[in-house]
Amino acid sequence: MTTVRRPGAYVCGIDAAMDVIGGKWKVLILWALHVRPCRFGELRRELPGVTEKVLAAQLRELEADGIVHREAYDEVPPRVEYSLTPRGVSLNDALGPLGAWGRTNILDGPAAVGSAGVRQVREDDDVALIAGGP
Repeated sequence: MTTVRRPGAYVCGIDAAMDVIGGKWKVLILWALHVRPCRFGELRRELPGVTEKVLAAQLRELEADGIVHREAYDEVPPRVEYSLTPRGVSLNDALGPLGAWGRTNILDGPAAVGSAGVRQVREDDDVALIAGGP
């Protein structure tokens, strides 16, 4: 899964940002790494449903964009740890208002109550949506 960037062809800043975070798992990877640096296996466990191939590809793309830092330790067995770069932290900060919008308009809105009239689990409930998350 190779991403071809379109420098100079962007219509606006949102277009450019969406090119960086586009993909089903990238925003969730950013959220998980915002909590703490993680090894590959930890990330995979925190993102149920992602395949190793897709996770590796999305991490490579985020690394190429300067959002994620990959630290390989010279140990036996080999150990690799992923963390956010300052650019990645600023991107996560920029995504904060989008998350607030989702909580207000989707999780707390009419869609938050299921067809049986039962309230669905929200992000700020006491149930951790990402293991070890806030």
